[in-house]
Amino acid sequence: MEVVLADTLLSRCGDRAALLRALSAPLSAERAEALRLLLQRLAAGGPAAAGEAEALRRAAWEVALERCRPLLRGGEGAAAGSAERLRAARAARGALRHCVQLCGAPLAARLARDALAELAAGGGAAAQEAAVEALVAAAPRLEEPELLSRCAAAALALLREEGEGEAAAALVAGRLLPALGANGAALPRVWEGLLGAGGAARAGRALLALSALADALLPRGPAEPGLDARLCPRFWRLVQEGLTERDGLCRKRARYLLKRALDLSGGQRAELRCAPDGAHEPSLFWWSAEKNEQLLQFWETYILIMETLEGNQIHVIKPVLPKLNSLYELAISGDKGSWLFHPSWHVCIYRRMFESENKTLTKEGILHFLELYETKHLPNSFVFSEFVIGPLMDALSESSLYSRTPGQSIGACPPLGMKLQKFLATYLTLLPEEEKGSFLLKFIQKMTSRHWCAVPILFLSMALASIPACKVLGAEGLHALRDVLQCTMITHQILLRGAAQCYLLQTTMHLTDVEKVSFPEVSSFLLSLRPEESLRRDTLLWTELCSWLQVNDKCFRKSVTSDFGRQEASSLCQYVHSLVGQYLKTPASERENCFMPDWFEAKLVSTMILLAADVEQMKNKCSGKSNIEWIELEAFLNPLLDVLMKLGSNAYIPTLKADKSLQLLLKLLQTRWLKCSNAQDDEVLFFIWKSLVTPVESILEFVLRRLTTNELSTVGDLDRCDLYLALIPEIMNLCLKVNLKKMSSIRNFLSSLISASIHNLQERNSEKLKLKEQIRKVAGMASLAAICEILDGELEVHLESLPSVDALKKYISFSRFNEVLKKPSYIEEKTSSCEEKTSQGWGKIVARYVRDQWICLRFVLNSFATLAQGCEETSVMSLSMAERSKEILQSALEALSILPSDQVSPVFDCMKVLVPKLLDSSEALCIEAFDLAWKIISSLSNTQLIFWANLKAFVQFIFDTEVLAVAASAKGQAYTKIKEIIFKLIDLSTTKTGVFNVVLSHCCQSWIFPTVDERSALTNAFLNAGNYSELITEACVFGTVFRKDQRPIQDVHVFIENLGEKCAANVVTESTNRDDHFVRICAVKFLCLLDGTNVLHKTFMEDIFIKLLDKDELVSRSRTRYYANSLQHRIKNRVWQTLLLLLPKLNQNFLSGTLDRVFQAGFSNNQASVKYFIEWIVILTLHKYPQFLYKFWDCFCYDEEKLKKSICTFLSVLAHFDIILQNTSEKKPALKKALIVVLQWCFSHNFSVRLYALIALKKIWAMCRMLHVEEFEALTPVIESSLQQVENMHGTGNARRNWQRIQDHFFFATFHPVEDYSLETIFYILPRLSELAEDEWISLSRFDRFTDVPWPAAFQWCHSRTELRELKPSDWAQQDMGSHLAEADSQTEWTDVQKKIIPWKNSTPSLDLEMAFQDRAAKLGKSNSRLIVVASLIDKPTNLGGLCRTSEIFGASALVVGSLHYIQDKQFQHLSVSAEQWLPLVEVKPCQLVDYLQEKKTEGYTIIGVEQTAKSFDLTEYCFPEKSLLLLGNEHEGIPANLIHHLDVCVEIPQQGIIRSLNVHVSGALLIWEYTRQQVIKQKQQQ
Repeated sequence: MEVVLADTLLSRCGDRAALLRALSAPLSAERAEALRLLLQRLAAGGPAAAGEAEALRRAAWEVALERCRPLLRGGEGAAAGSAERLRAARAARGALRHCVQLCGAPLAARLARDALAELAAGGGAAAQEAAVEALVAAAPRLEEPELLSRCAAAALALLREEGEGEAAAALVAGRLLPALGANGAALPRVWEGLLGAGGAARAGRALLALSALADALLPRGPAEPGLDARLCPRFWRLVQEGLTERDGLCRKRARYLLKRALDLSGGQRAELRCAPDGAHEPSLFWWSAEKNEQLLQFWETYILIMETLEGNQIHVIKPVLPKLNSLYELAISGDKGSWLFHPSWHVCIYRRMFESENKTLTKEGILHFLELYETKHLPNSFVFSEFVIGPLMDALSESSLYSRTPGQSIGACPPLGMKLQKFLATYLTLLPEEEKGSFLLKFIQKMTSRHWCAVPILFLSMALASIPACKVLGAEGLHALRDVLQCTMITHQILLRGAAQCYLLQTTMHLTDVEKVSFPEVSSFLLSLRPEESLRRDTLLWTELCSWLQVNDKCFRKSVTSDFGRQEASSLCQYVHSLVGQYLKTPASERENCFMPDWFEAKLVSTMILLAADVEQMKNKCSGKSNIEWIELEAFLNPLLDVLMKLGSNAYIPTLKADKSLQLLLKLLQTRWLKCSNAQDDEVLFFIWKSLVTPVESILEFVLRRLTTNELSTVGDLDRCDLYLALIPEIMNLCLKVNLKKMSSIRNFLSSLISASIHNLQERNSEKLKLKEQIRKVAGMASLAAICEILDGELEVHLESLPSVDALKKYISFSRFNEVLKKPSYIEEKTSSCEEKTSQGWGKIVARYVRDQWICLRFVLNSFATLAQGCEETSVMSLSMAERSKEILQSALEALSILPSDQVSPVFDCMKVLVPKLLDSSEALCIEAFDLAWKIISSLSNTQLIFWANLKAFVQFIFDTEVLAVAASAKGQAYTKIKEIIFKLIDLSTTKTGVFNVVLSHCCQSWIFPTVDERSALTNAFLNAGNYSELITEACVFGTVFRKDQRPIQDVHVFIENLGEKCAANVVTESTNRDDHFVRICAVKFLCLLDGTNVLHKTFMEDIFIKLLDKDELVSRSRTRYYANSLQHRIKNRVWQTLLLLLPKLNQNFLSGTLDRVFQAGFSNNQASVKYFIEWIVILTLHKYPQFLYKFWDCFCYDEEKLKKSICTFLSVLAHFDIILQNTSEKKPALKKALIVVLQWCFSHNFSVRLYALIALKKIWAMCRMLHVEEFEALTPVIESSLQQVENMHGTGNARRNWQRIQDHFFFATFHPVEDYSLETIFYILPRLSELAEDEWISLSRFDRFTDVPWPAAFQWCHSRTELRELKPSDWAQQDMGSHLAEADSQTEWTDVQKKIIPWKNSTPSLDLEMAFQDRAAKLGKSNSRLIVVASLIDKPTNLGGLCRTSEIFGASALVVGSLHYIQDKQFQHLSVSAEQWLPLVEVKPCQLVDYLQEKKTEGYTIIGVEQTAKSFDLTEYCFPEKSLLLLGNEHEGIPANLIHHLDVCVEIPQQGIIRSLNVHVSGALLIWEYTRQQVIKQKQQQ
């Protein structure tokens, strides 16, 4: 109607120019819209007379520059404040475009210059937007090359603008670029700017621009010369980059461009080929008419996969994944064995899968790629190598991917780990020889480029070790492997870290080209392996390393610094001989070095000496020599022995040389011997010991001189003091093993050291404190502490008889505690820079001094019952024993407050002795000690290095046998405090695995195997078990439910442990027994050790039994229903496992009082595994004590309401009635009762109950027949016919199948309650068959691995019968067998997956959209509202019918569809219920949408899309403008990428569920209603 009015006005107006001027002054919103409409009709009206045309041009020029441009500058920027101004500005935009159409190139040039000047001047978003709109109007009519270039450059600059430039970029892409694309002269400049050699825009912006220019760059008609995007490699690289972007909109644009190019190529049947990257690389894109069908098949499959991956639900994606295989078949030329399609397209699919939010999809993608080389022979490609080292390794860094599959048992290698090993071995084998080394080097270097978690680095190392032996790594590869060891494993779990080290060493031996590496490089790598975690002498790995060195000896590259003469290669012995010489060679210096040398060199030399010696021994054994002369080993040791022999006599040996020799000596003495029955069988180490025992006197003389004279005078010398003191116990052990005659020298040495140290400590300081005096005192106290630790140790030689030991005890007894050393004056001492650079501050030195005092006091307290014993009467000793002990305990509390947390262990040990003596008299002080000790331990819980040692000392203090006994006897506050600490420790163990293990292991050992202790007043240590039985009770049910992210780590731990000695880490790593399973294992083994005939043991077991029943009842009351494998289920399961374990040791009297509680537990709502244990306990109890049968029959007397959930439990017991009656002579009465009970339940209305009753009836009736019970002869026909009818059950329902299944159930078919009673059945087999979570299965191997508590002698209840052990859950558990057809690879049919439509196909523009709309509305006689619903992209008649109905009901002004033919569809009509008769319907084909949306924008409509984007509005927060156009997307694809940048705003519907999207009709209905609701509210407010 507006168009008709405009044409009428223009036809009747004499002066059209005057009309334009009159209408534009002033230019309101209504006037602007009218002006736009008049200009539109004038521009479309054809040529006018010459005079009138010139007048119109002048008027249009004035309107454009004086009216429209100023309005644009002020309107758009103020849009948020004034909807009216926004409406006027949008109309002015259209008017300006029509002015340019009337005026031509001159006005376009003027507008472009002005706009470019405004952009250069800046001025904010509003000015920028106005300038862009001016360029949009001018661009199609620009002719000057210089202006075109400037416009293109300005557009690209705005497109690249970061930060706040998102709005400008969208405006440029949506408006300016299409306008420039319409100008044939401007398009090449834009293309060159986007994809030329200069700085291109980032992928997201570039794809935005290319989508906007798609009509120009990928035209349906002839393209501009040289501007076919399909021929540009950079274009395709950009598309590939977009396909793998994290931003979903970016991926959508890339897919749009790809589909657009494919549709164009297929429609044209073109012959084209993009330039390849290299001579042997395929083109990124090509097309051939001859292979048109094959190409379409490949690309349709490819797009289907990429679009399906946009979903986030694996059940939707998985059926499409097999299509990947067909891609490879199409992509590889069968005759030439080369790539037809560039492999980077396949890489895009995997990269998209790897970056998915769904980790299951990521794992599927990784596994599919790793399996490729097993199933297909792929041509070599550099793209794949780069992909493996880049995205694949990045994806492999996720620990959760290494989880087991549901069918795998605990301890099995995860599928990803196995696939990774096979892949790497196969892939490297297929690589050309010249590429293997560089690929592996990059692979290893990638392992150093980030911090890897323990699980991924372990399996990557394992995969490297599985590569077949080949010489491909040189020195650079060895350095990279060393970097992996040093950089990526710092925070890993010890066992996993050690295992990874083992595999990396194997990798080195398998892959290193020894001719390219030297011995120094190899030894440097070996020193990166930690001997306490991987490489140690008593492992198979050490033997493998020796064998490798032996085979390759004299093949290693000569070192640059070696002095082996002119030999090209070096031998190991030559290298080690040179290494020892270089190590002991010290440079001549003017002064003594005050710093200790680094330990690295000593470790290196000692390791290489041992390796060379073992290699020589291996050579001798291979050559058959029986008498080995050890010439080489002696040559290695001689330089060291020469220095050591001179230490005692030559006072002028350089300190550095002495330090190095003693460091090397200590490292050699700390070497472990091989696994032999006798240490002397280790010939290499025994020869070293015999050699090193020679200079013992010289060493001791040197150490004594250094420790007792004034030679230690600086802070740096304290490190030397530690070295000397560490040597003393090692030398003593050496003499005990090799030469006992040397012990006299050691005795003399210790006596002299004690006397001299006491003298130095008692010596008064000078008035002005000097550093050397204080250092001498520190060294003296450290020496006494070291001697006390030796005396406390369990050495085979007795040193207590030394006279100086008594003097030592006396000195310590009368010393002041917590004595500190004042800081000396450094003025005279700072003669060098040593003190300035030392790492030890004076505070650390004082703390060490105090700690050493407590070490000495610990020795004295352990030696004497009281400090007064053996001492002469003095004024100090006049104090009573209790007062003296109290004074020491108070000093101990003071020490705890001043000592660093890592040095409190000796104080705990002293408190352990003192607290029992003071609990009665000074309980408050003892409780204070408990609290302070706990405070220290809890504060250390996040400190891994020092926590465990301090926890052990704390446990030994709090849970000392005498401490527990005294506290329990008084039953006072201390007893309560200890129990409080027990539960605090248990609570701490739920977050820090292993804490409870330490407590329980200590208590179980001390209670069942008490040590002989003279000061113990406890007659039997086991009394503590009864007093603190909560500890065992909680241990029996202990164990948390692992979080999902923790399970892979636990599983991999078990996997490594199951490798046994094959992995050296299992041998080397000290077993910490910190797994939660070991808590229960310790408790179970403790209970197994108890003797039912022992009164104390019997009382304890009965107490535990009662407390466990209480815990079960507590769990049942707290939650009447609980899920399988929940924490409640696990606790109940553990309770009944322990009760079953205790059952055989309990007597009749006790069971008589508790059996009723067991029966009551059977009435609870229990999970299957718990029911089996309850039933088993009842069967065993009645089997042993059949006199309790009357109690059992009472269970059937309750009303049906109570029995309906539990009757199956008691009927299951009757199914084993033959076992129950084994020990009774009067079987017939019991059978009669059982038959009466069972028969009444055979008529239950519940099918499951009838099944259980029938299985019990079958068993009981068979026993009756066997015993010929005459009383039941009358029932024989009825019972037997009933049983026969059940056996011959017909029909296709579940009844027959369930009857067969219950008979095959393991509990009735295979399980024997008596013969299968064993630990394995209780803790492993029955939980497994009950489908309990795998982390609840405890195998016998784990019981054997825990050695802290031994097995009882002649313990027999370990193994189950073979028949039960071989059963699997699938033998009896119901399995839902579904069809796996969805996973089959159907490459010829597409019916199993959804295909996407291509919306630009088969489109022809309509004649006049506006007229069609107006005509339709007029015919229906309905007033135009302001909401237009555009559904042109929707292709399902049902959705369109529903939208038609919704739009009509809520009064939408029009519904736009892609074709009016949909109206005739029956499904449409069924859903629309005649709404199409009352609603204006407009046909706009998908290809016309861009023009239609632009047209509506100029009319003032806001284009609203239903789409999730980064800046979309929440529907609940968005305010709809009155003139709104709602664009709905396609059912599968959504809104195409080429339309998104035409949207003014995106609105998304807030979601709470998991599924990603709503049905398009539902989405549209929600927005239509929200628009209507808002408009209704506005109308009411206006009224």
